[in-house]
Amino acid sequence: MKLLLVSFVVLTAFGKWVDGFLEFNETELYQIENYRSGYVSNGSVYGISKAYDNALMVGLTLIQSARVKGAVCLDGTLPGYHLHRGYGSGAKSWLIQLEGGGWCNNVRNCVYRKKTRRGSSWYMEKQIAFTGILSNKAQENPDFFNWNRVKLRYCDGASFTGDSENKAAGLQFRGQRIWLAAMDDLMSKGMRHAHQALLSGCSAGGLASILHCDEFRDFFPRTTRVKCLSDAGLFLDAVDVSGGHTLRNLYSGVVGLQGVQNNLPRICTNHLDPTSCFFPQNIIRQVRTPLFILNAAYDSWQIQSSLAPPSADPHGHWHDCRLNHAKCSASQIRFLQGFRNQVLKAVRGFSMSKQNGLFINSCFAHCQTERQDTWFADDSPVVGNKAIAIAVGDWYFDRSGIKIVDCPYPCDKTCHNLVFQRA
Repeated sequence: MKLLLVSFVVLTAFGKWVDGFLEFNETELYQIENYRSGYVSNGSVYGISKAYDNALMVGLTLIQSARVKGAVCLDGTLPGYHLHRGYGSGAKSWLIQLEGGGWCNNVRNCVYRKKTRRGSSWYMEKQIAFTGILSNKAQENPDFFNWNRVKLRYCDGASFTGDSENKAAGLQFRGQRIWLAAMDDLMSKGMRHAHQALLSGCSAGGLASILHCDEFRDFFPRTTRVKCLSDAGLFLDAVDVSGGHTLRNLYSGVVGLQGVQNNLPRICTNHLDPTSCFFPQNIIRQVRTPLFILNAAYDSWQIQSSLAPPSADPHGHWHDCRLNHAKCSASQIRFLQGFRNQVLKAVRGFSMSKQNGLFINSCFAHCQTERQDTWFADDSPVVGNKAIAIAVGDWYFDRSGIKIVDCPYPCDKTCHNLVFQRA
């Protein structure tokens, strides 16, 4: 049952602006502070206070073999994952979900980050809720509920791609090694016998699922069905409201600081600079493995941290619009419609491949696979009467081709649009 929300997400309590970027992941805030969170659907505001009362809680496993491989978090602690075993028809099927949570692009940011669960397993939750695509209930996750489901924790700050260090600051940038160590560990726990596998991820993890997609395919024999899913990982090299390139500047710092260049797809770096090859729009057409892109056309993180961050909006003209799309002016909506057009242009060539899947809904959202209300529920967002979970399942199992693009805002009345308010 939907409950009317009394208070919105309070950013000052749970988000932090660092060097102009909002260090905030809506999915995880939703999980940990869901009693404060809410969404707008068809003009009404709702809370989901009971969403996690009956969720499966899964414990953290530290990867003991990682240390000898130098595969450690920013602070040198062991990386980890949460694994819930599959059964029955899903016993030999594996879903790997790569956690998101932004990036760190300079020593100051990374030193801050290593004292959080984004940079140290010391601060990671010992148990997390498995919901949405990780749920173990058929009525909540019809196609993957009985698979082996894994959430790989994110503690490097470069989408599992860096390989460097800063000894003076006590920082280890070992995302690529963490990725490989985790895959080795899971292979030893039965994933090598998988008949089916899906690499997924949300936000920075969604970018990682693109960057590592072909590597993941190569871990398995050709007889194994292997595909990848990127949720809210289509970060665009877009111009911000001041005419600058806020996200490009961030990515340039991440790539340079963390030694990402050598772990980017060579087919891209052979003709583009490394920072450009950290943007998925420049690599998705070259991914050989079947890939599904799920993205909101008006991605809330990109609006807040790439298109209209405070650093690009010193006079606060975008302040209210950034937090609540209903408060955007007509000219601001036109700017955001232009961003949607860029999203569609970025996926045009990609979507021409029969093996790829696409679901772009016209929502103000970010990460829709791990949230139960957006993945699969009675009132989930739909496009053409198809929910996200059904679209992903139809694509993965080749039940039908999925190339779904929503009409422009404000036509979709099924969206769970995120709304934020400062305290």
